[in-house]
Amino acid sequence: MTGMTDLRRYEPGDESAVMSLLDAAMGWVPDAQHRAFFAWKHRDSAFGPSPAWVATVGGRVVGFRTFLRWEFLLDGKVVRAVRAVDTATHPDHQGQGVFRALTLHALGALAGEGIGFVFNTPNARSRPGYLKMGWETVGRLGVLARPRSPAALVRLARARTAAGKWSEPSDAGVPAAEALADTAAVTRLLAALPPGDGLVTHRTPEYLAWRYGFGPLDYRVVTGPAGPAAGMVVFRLRPRGAAREAAVCEELVPGGDPRLTSHLLARALRESGADHAVRLAGQAPRAGFVPVPGQGPTLVFRGLDLATMPAPARWHLGLGDVELM
Repeated sequence: MTGMTDLRRYEPGDESAVMSLLDAAMGWVPDAQHRAFFAWKHRDSAFGPSPAWVATVGGRVVGFRTFLRWEFLLDGKVVRAVRAVDTATHPDHQGQGVFRALTLHALGALAGEGIGFVFNTPNARSRPGYLKMGWETVGRLGVLARPRSPAALVRLARARTAAGKWSEPSDAGVPAAEALADTAAVTRLLAALPPGDGLVTHRTPEYLAWRYGFGPLDYRVVTGPAGPAAGMVVFRLRPRGAAREAAVCEELVPGGDPRLTSHLLARALRESGADHAVRLAGQAPRAGFVPVPGQGPTLVFRGLDLATMPAPARWHLGLGDVELM
């Protein structure tokens, strides 16, 4: 990195320059929907605004690094974490160490803010850089799929196309924002879930309302016969190449009842009209889902206040914890 590059904390006045940088470096479209997505993700989160840093040259923003705040329960105790997301370096300054400098600078600041650890799911190209900066590999988050037909499963296994960012419209179930607006029912549902062991996202009514309430993503919910308190599956319909995929993000069922879980998953697939449904392999029961070989992101960890990485078997993540973020 050149000596003329300055690193500093992101300020609200930087947003326009950062959005232009994301457009240039990451292919974001300079439209109102992407601006709203950025605000939902980084300003409106139930866990708090995302800490972020910029690199400037002559006052011009040429690099951006942000960490999405997250909270986990580790054996019932709240652990604050951040996820490394949305990093960008202007094409004119790539290969000059801006990404590494911003990341290490940010880690130093986060270490004094009560953050337990950093986690993310980098692609194969960026993962070696994270490992060189002290990240550890947790492992691959395997994918399970339930196809409408054997041919659909074969197409999914052979697919090398990433799922689309934006959802396809669907009238399956009810809008997630509507189902999650009944805070009392959601509170009763969360209290009826089986106690978690290991590391799980800290789910609260406020978290669920934020995570699945962004309108353009059109999350949908199918519920138990007595409404949200009786159980729900949260999903969205997204394109994957020529196929339509139901991405199952949450399976919230009192007592973890496997029969009700299977019923709600089947409803989500049937009512959405998707070619297949997907969920992460750490979720159970399988309910007709089968492993998709070679699919799924690789999870990595960088300890801060929590110096020791939880064993891979203790991470219990669903698709809603990792997709889009």
